Amino acid sequence: MIHPQFAAETAAARFAAYPADPERDRILQALESFARQRPGLEYGNYGDPVTYRAESRAITRDLHHVYTLLRRVQLSPSITSANLKEAFRAFSGRLSWDGSKLDYCTGSYYPTEFRRAVCAVLASALWAYWRDNVPEGMQLPVDFLRAKARREFGRVIAGRWFN
Repeated sequence: MIHPQFAAETAAARFAAYPADPERDRILQALESFARQRPGLEYGNYGDPVTYRAESRAITRDLHHVYTLLRRVQLSPSITSANLKEAFRAFSGRLSWDGSKLDYCTGSYYPTEFRRAVCAVLASALWAYWRDNVPEGMQLPVDFLRAKARREFGRVIAGRWFN
């Protein structure tokens, strides 16, 4: 186990090796703020409280996935703003960055999908970063990438966002 002091020094040294990217920070902050907003579920759209609560739990689970993926991207300073901009193609490009703010085009029902769009963008950025750093000689890098996602995030997140 790494002593916390050495872990902090190692992380600081890793971040010092990369130039500051204020646009990257703005994008990540905007993604977090966007995912944090209240979903705005309307109880009248559901037939009973059981269905409403099930949908609410699924939306909350999506928020936890956002936090997990966002933290991993934040701790990867080599994922630049250019990489993040490229990742906005995920989720059919419905979530976009115009240079100053996020824009989202709703598909079917906003409360159930806006956090999923954030997860898709973050997972796409991580996938591209890992793909560019696959060890040489790999014949099936997809298997390597899926295994890496499973190690990093566990079976649930890896199965949902890295498949």
